[in-house]
Amino acid sequence: MRLHSLTITAFGPYAGTQTVDFEALSGAGLFLINGPTGAGKTSVLDAVCFALYGRVPSVRNDAKDLRSQHAPPDRAPEVVLDVTIRGRRFKVTRSPKWERPKRRGQGTTEEKAKVLLQEWRGGAWETWSTRFDEAGQFVTDLLGMSAEQFCQVVLLPQGDFAAFLRAGAEERRGVLEKLFATEVFAQVETWLAERRRESGRAADELRAAAESVADRAAEAAGAARPELTPPALAAWVTELSGHVADLTAVTAAEAADAGAARDAARALLDNARAVAERQERHADALRRSAGLAERAAERTELTGRLRAAERAGRVLPRLQTAAARAARRDEVAAVVTRRRAALGGLLPDDADADLMRKEERARRDELVELAQRREDETRLTAIGAELRTLTDEADDLETREAELALFLTDSPAHRDLLRAQLDQARTRAAALPAADAAVAEATARLEAARRRDFLAASLAEAEAAHRAAVDEAQAARDVVQEIRQARLEGMAASLAKELSEGEPCRVCGSASHPSPAHAEIEGPGEEAEAEAAAAYDAALARREETGNTVTRLSAELDAACDQAGSSPEPELASALAAAEEDLAGLAGAETDIDRIEDELRRVDADFDEARDRHGEIQTALAALQTQHNTLTAEAGRLRDRIDAARGDDPTLEARVRRLDHEAALLRDTAAATEQLRAAAAEAETASDEASAAASAEGFDSSEAARAAALDDPARQELARRVKAYDDEEARVAALLDDPSLRAAAAEPPPDLAALEAALGAAEEHHQSVASARDRFTDRRSRLVTLARELHARAAEWRPAAEHHALAARVAALTSGDPTANRTRMRLSAYVLAARLEQVVAAANERLARMSGTRYSLEHTVDKAAGSRGHGTGGLGLRVIDGWTGRHREPGTLSGGETFITSLSLALGLADVVTAEAGGTEIGTLFVDEGFGTLDEDTLDEVMEVLDGLRDGGRAVGIVSHVAELRTRIPAQLRVAKTRTGSTLTVTT
Repeated sequence: MRLHSLTITAFGPYAGTQTVDFEALSGAGLFLINGPTGAGKTSVLDAVCFALYGRVPSVRNDAKDLRSQHAPPDRAPEVVLDVTIRGRRFKVTRSPKWERPKRRGQGTTEEKAKVLLQEWRGGAWETWSTRFDEAGQFVTDLLGMSAEQFCQVVLLPQGDFAAFLRAGAEERRGVLEKLFATEVFAQVETWLAERRRESGRAADELRAAAESVADRAAEAAGAARPELTPPALAAWVTELSGHVADLTAVTAAEAADAGAARDAARALLDNARAVAERQERHADALRRSAGLAERAAERTELTGRLRAAERAGRVLPRLQTAAARAARRDEVAAVVTRRRAALGGLLPDDADADLMRKEERARRDELVELAQRREDETRLTAIGAELRTLTDEADDLETREAELALFLTDSPAHRDLLRAQLDQARTRAAALPAADAAVAEATARLEAARRRDFLAASLAEAEAAHRAAVDEAQAARDVVQEIRQARLEGMAASLAKELSEGEPCRVCGSASHPSPAHAEIEGPGEEAEAEAAAAYDAALARREETGNTVTRLSAELDAACDQAGSSPEPELASALAAAEEDLAGLAGAETDIDRIEDELRRVDADFDEARDRHGEIQTALAALQTQHNTLTAEAGRLRDRIDAARGDDPTLEARVRRLDHEAALLRDTAAATEQLRAAAAEAETASDEASAAASAEGFDSSEAARAAALDDPARQELARRVKAYDDEEARVAALLDDPSLRAAAAEPPPDLAALEAALGAAEEHHQSVASARDRFTDRRSRLVTLARELHARAAEWRPAAEHHALAARVAALTSGDPTANRTRMRLSAYVLAARLEQVVAAANERLARMSGTRYSLEHTVDKAAGSRGHGTGGLGLRVIDGWTGRHREPGTLSGGETFITSLSLALGLADVVTAEAGGTEIGTLFVDEGFGTLDEDTLDEVMEVLDGLRDGGRAVGIVSHVAELRTRIPAQLRVAKTRTGSTLTVTT
């Protein structure tokens, strides 16, 4: 990975837009990022990490707002990173979420975070993704490392590694788990612990199931369950079932005798109840007969009402006819009242129908006279249309007259313009020699551009070869890492070969070796590793050779570009075609001269014709004005006659509509008045006929007949009640004549209470004996079934208990439980310990140089001091002091000693994580702070180590405010802070 440029806008302390040219800084190999405390040096690294992963390192990622507080409210925060990863060039643009001012009204609104991932392809940026999850996963897969690994490998935060150096085993374990893919071993621990819990639960459930069966057996037998294992409980239940079988046989005989006595008592009670029921029916019939006698008057009254309703029904049709004709009379009277009210003041209130018809005829006669005035309105409308036509014609002529006047005014200027164009054409004819020279120059530039494009194609082939060499070097490095990993995995087998019975193991300290490791296939040796390293060196040489070729062709291409210019070949070809076209255009200048002279002659002829036409139009306008005045006078005369005819009405048509409406109203009112006189006579006749019919049926008046009348439902209800009386008399007579009822009534009443008490005692005794029999039968059946079930449960429990014991032992071993693991080292800690050994080995190579061979790190499997709990061994770190030969705790080191030790540890961890991530080539890395704690000699050693990191074209950036480094490192990125925000300046 190599950084090219970084652009920061409104991010962190940077209020404006700041650009970092990493190409210029990386050219020196080693560069310094310096500035005062709080200026924003680390924010540059934050911006790089944010562009790639959408987050910033360490606790700074917890900040809620990454936008600069110095920026204007409407400036959007943004980070743009131009970077090459595995030979492919990308541009990543990211914006965090931020609050911008609302475009309308007061307050702010949230802008969502955005991302744009692009790749340079075919001479343009091609969009890869705009989704956060997709872009982040793509970068992670391409780099081969997570955000946490990137922050540890590329940014080298010294404060974090000083804490890592002094941390306890569990804290160190947390950091290593984030950097190395050891989740599978932690998952194995979790899986085994879960298996222990699951097998324990399964064994407990099976034991509980067996004990539950035993509890049910004890409940069935009425005994207490003993505390025994499931097999012993099964034998105990079998013995109980034998005792219960003997009790079942005794109670069965007693239940049979009690059943016979109960049946005899029930037969006596049933017979007595039948006699009592017949006696009650005979007494009820006597009571119902007395009730009918008491209600005889009510029956007579119902019969009279029913006969009166039948006589009223014969009068009811004439009553209905009289009511209908009275309603018709009232309806017509209401119509007459409404229509007389509508007449208003046209007639007196007592006017009769004859007067109304006379007034109607008067209005009809006036309507005939008004019809003649409608012809005048039609003529007036036609005159209006003629006047509008004359006006339109006059407007057209006036428009044409104005156009001709304008032409006559502007024509001299047009003639002057043509004369100017004639002069220009004559000038172009004189420019033909200069056009010939322009064509020659364009031809020369086009040939130079073709040479430039040939060199560009050659450079592209060379760059492709260089990328292939880079990939080959990466593959060779992967082979080296794989061989080293294979040798590491074979270490257990190698150590096992050195074990001797009775001699303590160097790893666990045990003198017993029950199952030493064996290697199925012998791992690669040192010779294989040396051959792989030689292949990697050769690949590096080819990569450097192809890189030199790219540099040479690039220089030649620059020279060709200076000669040909920056325009592409199609553009230069277009320029040549344009020059040739200009030359061809100049060649036609003499033809243009002849054309313009002809145009001048045509303009003079058009001027003479327009002047004649202008006079003709003015004469036509005068004739139109005379015709317009004549029609206007005629329209005035017609309008006067129409106004006299309409009277007080607004228009002639309005007067016609009013008279027609009044004539119709008078006609309808006269007709309604005549209808009212006829309806009143009919209503009086119908009323007299209804009174006569009521008298004939024996009623005093029509109202009495109407009151006696009943509708069909009421008449049917009266008939139903009369029939109910008849039916009840028939039923009561039948009961009193029944011989069985008369015989029962003659007998004495039976003693039902005594018979029911005797039956209850017999049933209670039978139920008690039968219940005892059923209980013993059920207990015996349940005990037999439960005994079989308990034997099956005991058989299931035994293998589950044995499986749980095995799972518990294995889980205790992998979790570092001291009861099964003497080293108290968890499985995941054991794997991380192997990675930590690699880190320590890589760190000691640099620590020896920076400390003058005094210090080295040592990995220990001992439990750290003060650590609590199980499984924390295997991740200890100690410092060996070569001058004293003693071990020291990291916390006893001075500030400068802690810096060089943690820096060595960071670089070693970077090497191991890089190899773990697939050998990703890191072209640019940063070392963050800590140099202020070093003395001059140690600083020299540290700078020499950092300078060595540049091997293979890698660029190293140091983040520090130490003044001495500014004199040692000329290539610098300077950070300045002000009240309005920080700025960046690149110096080389």
